[in-house]
Amino acid sequence: MHYKKQFVHFLLESGALTFGDFTLKSGRKSPYMINAGKFDSGKSLSRLGGFYARAIYEKMELGIIPWETSVLFGAAYKGIPLSAATAIALDAAFDQEIGWSFNRKLVKDHGEGGVFVGRKPGAGDLVLVIDDVMTAGTALRETYDLFAEHAPEAKIIGTVIAVNRKERGRDERLTAVAEAQFELGAPIFSIICIEEILEILKDEEFEREYNSHEKAPLPTEEQIAAIEEYLTEYRAV
Repeated sequence: MHYKKQFVHFLLESGALTFGDFTLKSGRKSPYMINAGKFDSGKSLSRLGGFYARAIYEKMELGIIPWETSVLFGAAYKGIPLSAATAIALDAAFDQEIGWSFNRKLVKDHGEGGVFVGRKPGAGDLVLVIDDVMTAGTALRETYDLFAEHAPEAKIIGTVIAVNRKERGRDERLTAVAEAQFELGAPIFSIICIEEILEILKDEEFEREYNSHEKAPLPTEEQIAAIEEYLTEYRAV
């Protein structure tokens, strides 16, 4: 099974991908939600890190992400386990040893001090940000501001998120991801996008494979239709 199908299977069985009526930070009413808080065991976090690592390594092989990438950064708090799990998986599965780092919410003025914990980004470092889902891009902009203030000599070369919701940002002509890419000057990659998720969910072969495991239920036709209608309303023009 292709790793993107495996990832959808993983999202469903872990309960991270759910269907219903949810209010996002943006205020939009969404018929689906991605909840990274459901990756709450060692096994699920290890598997999640493996999917991030697979997506990153694939882009390294294509020359899209440089082999010289030296730091994976996860913003406090949710980005911390994501960056750590990805760094472990890259080393274990692909023999790619990359440092990982996160920030303190409050700058430490004693001991080692500073705002960064783990591999401290410095001159010559190429930094890849690891995040879960980007809706408006506010948290990512805060990360860039953090580096501009505390590690201006390091270079953020991109961001990897789990799911691209493909929704428009402040400019109706652009998705939030495309808008942030243009504004911040670095690419944003995803393990999968919502359109790919929908395609997989509607695939009969996937349905047969998934049902054989009898985990969390697949969405109904009505729930899939609700997501498609939502995307029609909030997709960039």
